[in-house]
Amino acid sequence: MATTAPATRPANPRFSSGPCAKIPGFQLEMLADAPLGRSHRAAVGKNKLKEAIDLTREVLGVPADYRIGIVPASDTGAVEMALWSLLGARPVEMLAWESFGEGWVTDVVKQLKLDATVRKAPYGEIVDFKEVDFNKDVVFTWNGTTSGVRLPKADVIPADREGLTICDATSAAFAMDMDWSKLDVTTFSWQKVLGGEGGHGVLILSPRAVERLESYTPSWPMPKIFRMTKGGKIIEGIFVGETINTPSMLCVEDYLVALKWAKSLGGLKGLIARSEANADTVKTFIADKPWIANLAVDPATASCTSVCLKFTDPRIKDAAAFAKAVAKRLEKEGVALDAGAYRDAPAGLRIWCGATVEQSDVAALMPWIEYAFEAEIAAQA
Repeated sequence: MATTAPATRPANPRFSSGPCAKIPGFQLEMLADAPLGRSHRAAVGKNKLKEAIDLTREVLGVPADYRIGIVPASDTGAVEMALWSLLGARPVEMLAWESFGEGWVTDVVKQLKLDATVRKAPYGEIVDFKEVDFNKDVVFTWNGTTSGVRLPKADVIPADREGLTICDATSAAFAMDMDWSKLDVTTFSWQKVLGGEGGHGVLILSPRAVERLESYTPSWPMPKIFRMTKGGKIIEGIFVGETINTPSMLCVEDYLVALKWAKSLGGLKGLIARSEANADTVKTFIADKPWIANLAVDPATASCTSVCLKFTDPRIKDAAAFAKAVAKRLEKEGVALDAGAYRDAPAGLRIWCGATVEQSDVAALMPWIEYAFEAEIAAQA
């Protein structure tokens, strides 16, 4: 065990799962072209928003007939827009294996009051997609940010489904390969894998989702901020940069900088490779350690972005207190900021391994986790 502090420290100790680390080499000067003090409805503002949408499509490989919109209130706002606008036309299945998925269940069952089929799995596991009825509308989270468990691939979703698939992909987009033909509604916030600033969501709609919007009117009142149709037709302006409310042009500029950085890496493949390499660094470190393990029960479902770890040493008396003490020690040493598990998740650590994190920093952090673990075991004794 490590009894002395490691000699090497991460150059960037930011391992938060959102807002995440900025792109490597980020400087505020990179945002100098932001049209501050200008209306987002002026040509310069609309052009910036349209460019952000076009680059999103290019980097993610979104089909040309899918619509992409920048919407308010981060990923939460994007998901709520989809739930309130689309659900109720046919039966619903809600899938949850972590806290945010649980939140969508609450909204659909208790707020929209739909008689949905709810399938849940405990932290570290995923629901059995073979049991899901895709003739219903199905709502799920691709990657559990708070559980570190993801859907490995979309082949479990049938191409000839009758229902819509509504996917919260906020910690999966730009780090995982998602089959767009299997997704009708996809949402994310750019504050995750691309390290953008919080507050803005992205909503991606398939032609099937647009058809639903134009043919179905929910029975409940629709807040203005959720409305995507007018006179039975989709409001096309939302999907070319005419946002529902005023966006931060500084945040949009920041997103553009990150998207251009992503292109310089080779686009989505380059981003995925960086995230997978980071996650593999953690996987290799814990492989021969009997006192720590990945929260994901099945390695095939382990996330490559929000890597969640649990302490397994039998000497630990209070799991929650111990994990918090380790996270606090890592922060005090200045080697890992915001690395504790999510408040609703099992006690442990959560190491963000998205594309903006350097593999060298993940590698440098690993000995410090061992050092902090051993120090806390000694303190407990």
